[in-house]
Amino acid sequence: MKEQVTYEGAQKEAILHNRGPMLVLAGPGSGKTFTITHRICCLIEQHGVDPSNILVITFTKAAAREMKERFEGLMDGRPSIVSFGTFHAIFFRILKFAYRYDARSIVREEQKIQYIKEEMDKCRVEVEDEAEFVTSILSEISSVKGEMIGLDHYYSRNCSEEIFKQLYLGYEDRLRRSNLIDFDDMLVMCHELFTQRKDILEAWQKKYRYILVDEFQDINRVQYEIVRMLAAPENNLFIVGDDDQSIYRFRGAKPEIMLGFEKDYPEAKKVLLNINFRSTKDIVETAGKLIVHNEMRFSKKIAAQKGLGKPVVTRMWQDPQEETMEIVGEITNYARAGFYWKEIAVLYRTNLGPRLLIEKFMEYNIPFCMKDSVPNLYDHWIAKNITCYIHAAAGELSRANVLQIINRPNRYISRDALERNPVNWESVKSFYQDKGWMVERIEQLEYDLKMIRNMAPVAAVNYIRKAVGYDDYIREYAQYRRMKPEELWEILDQLQESAAGYPTFDEWFRHMKEYGEELKAQTQSGEGRPEGVALMTMHSSKGLEYRIVYILDANEGVTPHHKAVLPANMEEERRMFYVAMTRAKERLHVNYVRERYGKKQEVSRFVREYLERGQ
Repeated sequence: MKEQVTYEGAQKEAILHNRGPMLVLAGPGSGKTFTITHRICCLIEQHGVDPSNILVITFTKAAAREMKERFEGLMDGRPSIVSFGTFHAIFFRILKFAYRYDARSIVREEQKIQYIKEEMDKCRVEVEDEAEFVTSILSEISSVKGEMIGLDHYYSRNCSEEIFKQLYLGYEDRLRRSNLIDFDDMLVMCHELFTQRKDILEAWQKKYRYILVDEFQDINRVQYEIVRMLAAPENNLFIVGDDDQSIYRFRGAKPEIMLGFEKDYPEAKKVLLNINFRSTKDIVETAGKLIVHNEMRFSKKIAAQKGLGKPVVTRMWQDPQEETMEIVGEITNYARAGFYWKEIAVLYRTNLGPRLLIEKFMEYNIPFCMKDSVPNLYDHWIAKNITCYIHAAAGELSRANVLQIINRPNRYISRDALERNPVNWESVKSFYQDKGWMVERIEQLEYDLKMIRNMAPVAAVNYIRKAVGYDDYIREYAQYRRMKPEELWEILDQLQESAAGYPTFDEWFRHMKEYGEELKAQTQSGEGRPEGVALMTMHSSKGLEYRIVYILDANEGVTPHHKAVLPANMEEERRMFYVAMTRAKERLHVNYVRERYGKKQEVSRFVREYLERGQ
């Protein structure tokens, strides 16, 4: 090793550990990468382990690369024969030897999407949000494989069981016929290989005699089963993670695996890295007051190495507009006080959260970069429907435009009735001349369009929702898609909120265009301007740190999300809030609003939990 380092306490125990299983609980900012890399050095230099017998597994390529670079830095930059890689990379390496696979055997993302779309056509599945539906189905297929769930026992979140089964089997059939595998197949096939071929398993067990797993709290069932097989019979399994930071249940992560590790390995040693080197005492203690409300966790007390620091600021604002303006003002003041833009982050629960903030940052020329691609509200199919109504009201009666609105809500008007382009209402009425009730429906639509034409944008959106019946259409559609209508009504609420800022349709549409161009520019430049304020979801903030952190909209229904109903989901939401809080090194601002979209809002229970314990 390049220099002699002295280790202390728990970190020393973890680094010097030699044989047998060990569970390392690494709290936020507790130096887990330091611990893992120094332990590898220790195995090689003090315990005489052959580097080629060491396997380090991470969840992302970036983490594997960083871990490898940090380790090689400790070894005077000498290239290493220690194996570093993601679960998929390691397991695919094993399959390559067994089945002669190569990179061409892995299905490409666009092929997966194409297969699902083709299966949807066969099943006659029609959805408004095709891209979102396809992504959700592929995510569910991944869960079924990763959790080793029998298809007959799986309840789909997006469609009927019968449809899901057809899509799943059709997709699998397409993969097999094309001699392709997806990332989840790598895990499933590796599990099957090890189960059926003890000789192959034994060869890999001899190869990888020491296994270190980072971010263990994010492991899923099949990954764990393979790692267990690989580590046997010596069980030199060194797992590092924090059950309080497990936030990927939706991807199949099972924090309960980590919680049950000592049952699976009664001889395992357990070490808690309980010193947070990142955040001030006030931030660490406030976050601690929140996370103790979770029941399914290892009990632990995290201490801060830094001083007390500034108190956590928790503020209530009247509405999102006031909240946004105040945050913009505060961030500007921080910049004037000498903080760099890039030292500040704004975190939110879902990527619908930052639209208002992005609009204000654009207005006040505050540089920002987005870690996630934020979907353009105005590109959403619901927004397109609403703007098509407004264009139709202004006389834009092209067949394409009218088809977007004619049966939303359902008026049972046939495409054949819209034979002219542009559409002529008299012609449509004559198509139904022998059906008086249909003529009435068309006349009602004509009347509605006339009303919308003379309204302000916000009144027009409200009229389309309530008087025209678009909200009712959304309720029916949500039922068909197994969604809560609130999820889709939120798009309409956001649209109405946006419309309220503009007196005319022209000005509103001009804003939509500028906003879309800015989002596109951000996407094309990678992550926007890296020197700007970081905007990201709580999920994406994991593993990162900033001097100043703002949490947006700490309200019930936002965080915890309204979808979180079961206790396990609620605990995951609390962990997510805890992750968000512990990204802050020096200043933490938690914001919530009194009302949104004209409706009274409740403060998040998470805010109440950490405030009550502080009194």
